[in-house]
Amino acid sequence: MREAGFTLLELIVVLAILGLLAAFIAMRGPPISHALALRSVASEIVAGLRATRQYAITANRPAEYTVDLAHRTAHGADGPTVQLPLGTDVIILTAAGEVRGAEVADIRFEPNGSSTGGRIVLVDGQRRTGIGISWLTGRVSVTHAP
Repeated sequence: MREAGFTLLELIVVLAILGLLAAFIAMRGPPISHALALRSVASEIVAGLRATRQYAITANRPAEYTVDLAHRTAHGADGPTVQLPLGTDVIILTAAGEVRGAEVADIRFEPNGSSTGGRIVLVDGQRRTGIGISWLTGRVSVTHAP
């Protein structure tokens, strides 16, 4: 009469299969959600814009948030640099006086909280995330489109 259970060979085969799956997942990396990555970059830009506005108010002097398409970066007066992901198109609409060359644009915040205003649009395939900056109040808002 045979006892219920697994043989040593069956356990070794199962462990080998699990090891191969774990190695495959580790080599491939975690699953990437492009929509989540786009929202994350937009959130970092929004935080930078708000921090730049706050800096202008507290320092009582104008401060710029710069988007550099040539280097695919964005940064404010006193904040970290945001790396814009490859494969994501960036559209910047701002005052004509705030464009430096073909690939660098600023959004300037004044000490009273107002700004030059504008819009930054991140496009990844069919997904679009718009970041609007009000010229009157300097308020930063975000819109996501699938």
